[in-house]
Amino acid sequence: MVVMRSNYFGLIVWLILAGTVSVNTYGQELQGEINKKIDLEYPSLQKLYEHLHEHPELSLHEKETSKRLAEELRGCGFEVTEKVGGYGVVGVLRNGDGPTVLVRTDMDALPIEEKTALPYASRVETIDAQGRKVGVMHACGHDIHMTIFTGVARLMSSRRDKWCGTLVMIGQPAEELAAGARAMLADGLFERFPRPDYLLGLHIMDDIAAGQIGFRAGYAMARVDSVDITVRGVGGHGAAPHETKDPVVMAAEIILAMQTIVSREVSPFEPVVVTVGQIHGGTKRNIIPDEVKMELTVRSYGEQTREQILSAIERKCRGVAQAAGVAGEQFPIVYVEPNPCPPLYNSPELVRRVNAAMGRVIGDENIRFVGRKTGGEDFAVYRQQNPSIPSYMFFVGYISDDKAAQGPGSGGLQPKLHSPYLAPDAEPTIKTGIKVMSAAVLELMGTSGAATGGK
Repeated sequence: MVVMRSNYFGLIVWLILAGTVSVNTYGQELQGEINKKIDLEYPSLQKLYEHLHEHPELSLHEKETSKRLAEELRGCGFEVTEKVGGYGVVGVLRNGDGPTVLVRTDMDALPIEEKTALPYASRVETIDAQGRKVGVMHACGHDIHMTIFTGVARLMSSRRDKWCGTLVMIGQPAEELAAGARAMLADGLFERFPRPDYLLGLHIMDDIAAGQIGFRAGYAMARVDSVDITVRGVGGHGAAPHETKDPVVMAAEIILAMQTIVSREVSPFEPVVVTVGQIHGGTKRNIIPDEVKMELTVRSYGEQTREQILSAIERKCRGVAQAAGVAGEQFPIVYVEPNPCPPLYNSPELVRRVNAAMGRVIGDENIRFVGRKTGGEDFAVYRQQNPSIPSYMFFVGYISDDKAAQGPGSGGLQPKLHSPYLAPDAEPTIKTGIKVMSAAVLELMGTSGAATGGK
């Protein structure tokens, strides 16, 4: 006979196995407990969210953010280690025998000047890596992610009679640079701390209503390549362009030429994006510079498609330079950063199991299948380097029909991720995120752990 723990949860499990209490009844009891805990904690979580939103920090500079997250985890009884892979935070909560589940949040903000009308809007300015003065904003929802993360930590700590195993919760730096996951792994994340049996993460998404969850099994988000192009020419006086090889004009032609890579060279059934995000060149209006620098982001899924795109970019650059009469030694330099962010893969069996648990707390009708995204996520790196570990990142909606767009520049539309007007409907988004992530963790660490007599 299986030995049960002497607590309410163990009794319920025994009754379920005996057929006396239905799984639905247990699910309702657990949902009620989760909702009560979230409602109790929400006022302080709202304050935390507003604080994080008002005090953002750029990638690799998450010093105060990581301290605050570490304090929150310590307050929940976690063993906390700071400065893992930079400003990474690792919290470990051991609760007897059972599986090890890792829950990750990201912490960094973006170099965007906030333009919302929020009373807690960020007014932070800093100097970026290029020496420019920039505004800083949580325009990708990482402040929401950290608040949900904290709510889950509080709930799981207060409900240790409901689960068995080891919960590892990590605050990851530098997600926006696709560098933080690799840095934490290189610093011994899976050697210095309990190695997880499951990997869980979430991200808010701008095409899903608040109160709903989006999911996709298999490949869900794209590979991300960062490409730098230096267009080289022969500078001179702006009044005598015929005596120069103008890299500004060449750069413009290259940008237009690259648009045909997606529209005319890659299959329309392949999700592909080529975006030029930065152009820098010249010092004065009447001086033609020697070179122009461009920074690109390239998104793809298949490895063959990726190679096709990168090859086409280099070919377009060389072709434009040749047409401009630039000599071979002056051809553009195309640099592709090594170790691209891999495509995000969600393990199908884990998706099925977690979705069933999430449906029990928010209703199956609020679990939505979504198409593949061309956004990238370095959460994918954890599974890439450890493919035997099941992994799942799901999407939390933040859009409410009755929520007005923030600011005149939003065009009356709901602001998207990376917009200076982003202002998620915080309360339903945070509460839903805590509900579903807690349900996911309890599904993986709950019934089986208690039924086998974990302590």
